[in-house]
Amino acid sequence: MIKATNIHKYYNDLHVLKGVNLEIASGEIVSIVGPSGAGKTTLLQILGTLDHPSKASGQIAIKNTITNALSDKDLAKFRNENIGFIFQFHQLLPEFTALENICIPAFIKGIPKPDAEAKAKELLDYLGLSHRYEHKPNELSGGEQQRVAVARALINEPSVIFADEPSGNLDTESAEHLHKLFFELRDKFKQTFIIVTHNEELADMADRKLEMVDGLIVGAKTS
Repeated sequence: MIKATNIHKYYNDLHVLKGVNLEIASGEIVSIVGPSGAGKTTLLQILGTLDHPSKASGQIAIKNTITNALSDKDLAKFRNENIGFIFQFHQLLPEFTALENICIPAFIKGIPKPDAEAKAKELLDYLGLSHRYEHKPNELSGGEQQRVAVARALINEPSVIFADEPSGNLDTESAEHLHKLFFELRDKFKQTFIIVTHNEELADMADRKLEMVDGLIVGAKTS
């Protein structure tokens, strides 16, 4: 599903990623852990095509497509159709309802409004939010907001979902619900999940836990 080879990243003189190599299988849930500054989020953003490696020798392939060789236009299209994102802070647009927020990636893809809304309602129903279609983010709890963000990540049926500290802003109960949800979603929709987290419970639940230190993956543990 994903293969990253010799990934380097520099920010001026700071060498953040130092030749990372990584393979992730389809349907696998992988957690990435490590101290702050280890390069976890940088790696996630590069794997998710939100950023680029610094060296031309590095290569990222997702579903046999070399993403860092795509033009900006083609990359945006590939990302919209194949990749979903869940962030620590849900990034919902405050002026739109839950339903409207979820539909935005589908509209970008060109899915007709009735079809997009039907899919969004199906996801909200599955996530236990059938009573929240027309509520705006400030009318939702933190856990509800994050579930809306999960539905937005799923709307285009992506092959892979990247999550950056997805439960870092949630209370313990909401975090536990979200963690279980990822595995339910994998079983139902067959997505691949790559999750950066400081939450050891979530990290240990993953099929494989990777540890990063100083810009390199230094260890792996299979559950």
